[in-house]
Amino acid sequence: MGQSTISVRLDDTIKKQFDSLCAEFGMSASTAFNIYARTVVRQRKIPFEITAENDPFYGESNAKILKESIEQMEQHPERNVVKTLEELEELADG
Repeated sequence: MGQSTISVRLDDTIKKQFDSLCAEFGMSASTAFNIYARTVVRQRKIPFEITAENDPFYGESNAKILKESIEQMEQHPERNVVKTLEELEELADG
């Protein structure tokens, strides 16, 4: 089986930390990336959850609020207000 080369750009600090951690595991960064690539191919997905932990928009509390709002809109469609972007901008400008 032939081999290909891939280049990855990393922040210098992250690269040093990654190399050090890989060395602690007894492998090179190249081996770690190979393990990652093989896992992605085998599982046909990224093998870990990708989240925006520091963004409150994606947090559990906001998701709960959005879900409750959607449920209220579905239960009481007569209360829904439809506005165009222009109308909303006029309201915001006061």
